Amino acid sequence: MRPSSLSFQQLLLVAFVLIGALLGAAAVRALFSLETLLAQSREGTAQAIALSTAAQSLSERSLTMERAARQSLVLGDRQLRQRFTEAAGHARDILGRLQDNELPAEFAQPWRRQIDVVSDLLEGPTETALDREREVARAFRELDGHSAAIAQKVQSIIAGRNEALQAGFERSRQQLTQIVTGSILLAALMALGFGIWLAKPFQRLERAIVALGENRLDQPIDIRGPKDVRRVSQQLDWLRLRLTELDADKARFLRHISHELKTPLASLSEGVAVLGDGVAGPLNPSQAEVVNILQHNTQVLQSQIEALLRFNAAAFEARQLKRERTDLRALLEEQVEAQRLHWQSHALAVRVEGDAVHVPVDREKMASAVGNLLLNAIRFSPHGGTIRLVLSSLPARVSIDIIDQGPGVAPADRDRVFEPFYRGERQPEGAVRGTGIGLSIVHEYIVAHGGRIELLEGPRGAHFRIELPHVV
Repeated sequence: MRPSSLSFQQLLLVAFVLIGALLGAAAVRALFSLETLLAQSREGTAQAIALSTAAQSLSERSLTMERAARQSLVLGDRQLRQRFTEAAGHARDILGRLQDNELPAEFAQPWRRQIDVVSDLLEGPTETALDREREVARAFRELDGHSAAIAQKVQSIIAGRNEALQAGFERSRQQLTQIVTGSILLAALMALGFGIWLAKPFQRLERAIVALGENRLDQPIDIRGPKDVRRVSQQLDWLRLRLTELDADKARFLRHISHELKTPLASLSEGVAVLGDGVAGPLNPSQAEVVNILQHNTQVLQSQIEALLRFNAAAFEARQLKRERTDLRALLEEQVEAQRLHWQSHALAVRVEGDAVHVPVDREKMASAVGNLLLNAIRFSPHGGTIRLVLSSLPARVSIDIIDQGPGVAPADRDRVFEPFYRGERQPEGAVRGTGIGLSIVHEYIVAHGGRIELLEGPRGAHFRIELPHVV
């Protein structure tokens, strides 16, 4: 089954199952290792007890044998001799078990030889029994020494086994630590890998949504990933196509309505001009005033239609960016130089501040945006004032501040200053009233670059700031 045929929820479940299986396997391995260690511990303890008991029993058997052997020689009792023989047999069995548990032969053989010596001393005539009894006593003292050596060796064997068991415990602990640590690290890496892998389609979805919000509708949306993400991708692409159709319909509507308005408006303008020229006969003062009002309003309407067409064209062009690496300081200086005659006629001082910054932008559209803001500042600046264009570079963005010393923007106009066809209440004296699309076009161009423009509050004049993403 391919990952792309699963949904995000199913892939997330698979990720959890894999990580859980890894941690579960580590836990089961740790559990089995713990059970093995406990079993080894129990077995080692039982063996140690058995060896210690056998060594102690061998010493006790020696006392029993010595008592039976000496009494049998003194009393000449066959039953006591049989008791010695049985005790010696049991002692030999104990010694055999100790040899099976790693007791070296050099400790067992002297003990057996000494028992054989005692057995030989028990045989003989009655008149030598007392002498043989003294020899048996000496032989058992030597046997006690051999038994003590065997007991000491058994304790050494038990200590060695305990050390080996402790070493095994330590090795197992280290292995378990490595397994658990490795499993946790591997699970963390798997979780991180799955997180990054599953997050990538959503990052692409976010970029696609941002592109739609910035009206970049020429880029098809095709996002690979889980099937539910691909379904959302298809819906976003359908939305992109619908927005493209709506934009085209809007542009067609504006073109058609503008054409339909311009034709009767031209006829109306010509008719008013004919009336004003007196072709239809002389006009009295009241009629002439009406004709002047008609001429003024036809001109205003003509300007509004042309502004509407310009704004529509600018909104369409904002989506067609041709980015190139541009020195923004040089661009600002070019715009200042291009409008030199205009600001010099107002006796203004225009300064460009800041170091050179290179940013990939559409040079023509950025120049148009800066030019519009500079023209606006010149239009509202008082005679002899100063206009500052300040370029600043920060790690994540580049800002351009255009600051003038004019009347500024009225508080009631601040929230609507970038709306198309909106004209504020503060206008320069004697100036022709603008169409209200200059700042809206600037806003369209800046937003198309992924930036923003805002009007900042200041003690005097207007302060506009452009912020662009800084790509080094």
